[in-house]
Order: sequence, then C-alpha cells, then structure tokens
Amino acid sequence: MQQIINFVIRNKTFLLFLLLFVISLTFTIQSHSYHKSKFITSSNFLTGGIYESASNVSDYFDLIEQNNILLEENNRLRSEILNVSDSIPITEATIDTAIYNGRYKIRSAKVINNNYSSSKNYLTINKGTKEDLKEDLAVITSKGVVGIIDNTSGRFARVLSILNTKSRINAQLKASNHIGSLIWDGRSSSEVQLIDISKFAPIREGDTIVTGGQSSIFPQGIPIGTINSFRLDVSGDTYTVDLKLFNDMSNLSHVYVIENLDAEEIELLENPIDE
Repeated sequence: MQQIINFVIRNKTFLLFLLLFVISLTFTIQSHSYHKSKFITSSNFLTGGIYESASNVSDYFDLIEQNNILLEENNRLRSEILNVSDSIPITEATIDTAIYNGRYKIRSAKVINNNYSSSKNYLTINKGTKEDLKEDLAVITSKGVVGIIDNTSGRFARVLSILNTKSRINAQLKASNHIGSLIWDGRSSSEVQLIDISKFAPIREGDTIVTGGQSSIFPQGIPIGTINSFRLDVSGDTYTVDLKLFNDMSNLSHVYVIENLDAEEIELLENPIDE
C-alpha cells in the first residue's frame, strides 16, 4: 500500500494531466456530433477486432454444434430453392451475394459479439463498409428477424438487436393483413411485443407473426415468432400481443444481411427534398 502511495506522490503531475486530458476528451466527444460519430466509428473498428479474435477462439470449441446448425440451415435453403416459384429466376449465385426477386441483395456474415441481457442490446458482425454494408439494412437468420444495422466501420457493423427497447419493426399477422409495431419491453430475451393491432383482428394463440409490407428495410413475410398471449389495451381499441421468438437470441452465429435495392427511391418518394 505504501508503494502505491509513493508512486502516486512521485507521479502526481503526470496523473493529474492524464485525468484532465480524459475529462476534456470526454466533454469534446459528448458535445460535438462530428467528434462523437468519429469516436463511435473508431471504437466499432477496435472492439470489432477484439470481438473477432475472441469469437474465433470460442468457435474452435464449438465446431460440432455450429456445423450441425449450418447443415440444418443449408438443407432448409436448398428446400426453399427447389420449391421456389417459377416466376423467380434461379441463378448460380450463392446466398452469400444473392439477388432475390431483383429487389433484395443478400450477404452472409458472422456474429462476433452478441448482447442480450441488458435493456439496449447490440450485435457486432464481421462485415462492414468494405462489403458495401451501411445503416438501415435488415439482419436475419434462417429462423427469423435479428435486427437492423445502425453503425458501420470498414470491416465490421453494429446491429440494433430486436431485443433493444429502441427497436421498432413493422410486423403483421401472417393469417391476415393486420399491421402493428414490434417492440421489446426489456423483460424476456425470448419474447417481444406487437402493439397497435386492431381489436377487429382475428387473433389466436399460436398464430405466426411475420414482417409487414410497410417498411423498405425488411421484405414482407420474414418469420418473427408465434403468439403466446394477447390482451386489449386500456382504450379497448387495440391489442398488445406477446410472442415467442423463433430465434434463440442468446445463440446466434451466422446471419444474413438484406439490402432493399429500391430503398433510396422509396425514401426519396416518401420524403421529397423541399425545393
């Protein structure tokens, strides 16, 4: 203990300078949006490298389980390709860079960090702007929705998880056209909520919820989960629905990033620039 005190006394000038430097740097980043953006991007790059290294070690001890998951996923994808509508041309392009129905470009990526136990959860994937990834791209697995990219660096991207209290995703009842907003109440990592569903909607426990057609981010019909329970809101006009996710959000390895090639045109049409 005495050695620590002596060290502090001998280096008090340098330690004071270091403390003031950190405080001033923090204030600069917090008070200027440009500096904050650059800091987040740099942090994403640095932490991405750390997460990737840790993920590689973890994957080495988890090869059998992950191979089984990939085999199941590949079998499902082959089945979908064989049963796809004749109106959709099948090319030799792989799922890694596939163009689906001329509207969506699909890229595969690997999850190298995954948070699911806090109120604002994010994932990090091992692809970024070098692979033309950008903000507001959908992220899914073969089982269902994962989240939306909200930040990128050269080699990595951060994904706003469906298990994030800031998440808002357009969704609908698969059996009808009744649309609502998918949110998370921050409680269970296996359950999310669908709100603003009309009281006239035909709802039953066990019904499937999928992505709706009111968003330029997700294609319509991507699976999300099944209804556990539902209740009328205080107003009596809408339902709040609790649904169990198809994805096990605590066990994600490989994902697909979906880009709507028409998104910019849709955005420009819906939000024209004032002349």
